[in-house]
Amino acid sequence: MKSALLLIDIQNDYFPGGAMELAGMNQAAARAQEVLAAFRQARRPIFHVQHLALGPGAAFFRPDSAGVEIHASVRPLPGEAVVRKHYPNAFRDTGLLEVLQITGVEAVVIAGAMSHMCVDATTRAAFDYGFTCTVIHDACASRDLAFEGQTIPAAQVHGAFMAALGMRYATVMGLKEFLAVCPT
Repeated sequence: MKSALLLIDIQNDYFPGGAMELAGMNQAAARAQEVLAAFRQARRPIFHVQHLALGPGAAFFRPDSAGVEIHASVRPLPGEAVVRKHYPNAFRDTGLLEVLQITGVEAVVIAGAMSHMCVDATTRAAFDYGFTCTVIHDACASRDLAFEGQTIPAAQVHGAFMAALGMRYATVMGLKEFLAVCPT
């Protein structure tokens, strides 16, 4: 089964000092970098997904800002595709679906940010389009969220979304397990 890597929104604004810092982003990016290296070595398709905020009042991922740039740890090489999106779902109003189909991809491996937003939306859409999905949980990051006056810690947000994806939409595994059992 031909697989492709989707690296979602591993952009400067999510790192320490960025406009929307995520918990554990450095660690998640380091693991995403290892997945990326495996896909490069196997010469499998790689898609860097980059979010560009719409509207002049955007708080992060503003076009032409340093924060919108893909982080140096996973910077695309010449020939690697960059899919620019404006919505959480990387398939919405992009050519991602068509290029995956043309390339003969049947399975996607997903890493990036945010676990509860773009990783979730893209994984569910990929599943709905018929792709077999694998999410590398420790190569994803999230942040604290608030609900009903309570703060839900990032680790719990991340865990809840990974558990939900793992129920039907994806195989959810850690980097070490993926590198040991999944041929790229």
